Amino acid sequence: MHEIIILFEDIHPLDLLGVNNANLQIIRKHFSTLKLIARGDQLKVLGTEEELAVFEKKWKELVAFLNQYNRLDVSDVKNIINSDNPEIKGDASVLLYGNNGKVIKARTPNQLEMVNLMKDNDMLFAIGPAGTGKTYTAVALAVKALKEKEVQRIILTRPAVEAGESLGFLPGDLKEKMDPYLRPLYDALFDMIPHDKLAKHLERGVIEIAPLGFMRGRTLANAFVILDEAQNTSENQMRMFLTRMGRGSKFIITGDSTQIDLPKHVKSGLLQSVALLEKIKGVATIKLDKRDVVRHRLVENIIDSYEKADAAQAKIKDR
Repeated sequence: MHEIIILFEDIHPLDLLGVNNANLQIIRKHFSTLKLIARGDQLKVLGTEEELAVFEKKWKELVAFLNQYNRLDVSDVKNIINSDNPEIKGDASVLLYGNNGKVIKARTPNQLEMVNLMKDNDMLFAIGPAGTGKTYTAVALAVKALKEKEVQRIILTRPAVEAGESLGFLPGDLKEKMDPYLRPLYDALFDMIPHDKLAKHLERGVIEIAPLGFMRGRTLANAFVILDEAQNTSENQMRMFLTRMGRGSKFIITGDSTQIDLPKHVKSGLLQSVALLEKIKGVATIKLDKRDVVRHRLVENIIDSYEKADAAQAKIKDR
């Protein structure tokens, strides 16, 4: 009699074994000659060497399915353990499967182009108006890279001051002050990673969400780093951020050049960096527009109206 011990690393036992061990019961029924003992964060399996080899193969297939689709119900378990060659079908536009199997995918041609550009480049500037999915797609790419072990951690950051508000005049400690600014990043992560796993990642520093000032003096290696709302960085801040890039890292910088909230005497670092770096190999830029809006149908019309008003105002100034 041989035995193997399987640890539930980065996976909650409930997700694999099922509610009230429903999945485990099916596995036990299929591998009736094996003895399976689930206790805490490990599963002990006893049987012959040949039986254990077959079990380990099927167990890896179950884990792979759960990691890809973020779900594993009774029907999934039956299909996998009863199939000689379980097939995990792919779709080029699908980036990953979020909570409860939610499909996270590139929904517009420009979002898909973001995905393709990151295959061949280490730094991407994604510029476009609100609602075009640039931040959401960037976070999805980061989570995908982490799940596939292309990077060791994710770092998400934003400038601390937006919409004319100064943190110094807001109540509470730093976390309380920063959370409203970082909320869109949290919302995206909550869609893509089970909440208990996300909490562990945040606690261990596997995922870090912090204001831009916290990047100073650091080298961000083996990480997928996203700078959101980059139009609100000064030229010095952007230079500081871009030079933090370490080996094995990917950077995505997102921003909306029409929503610059900096004081009039401060120039946006986003506009300068795009102009300076556009011809460097490994750096790409994509511009999203109203056709990429994935919010309410009215948002595209709102953006169009403001763009027309801005164009008219520019003509008046040029006279």
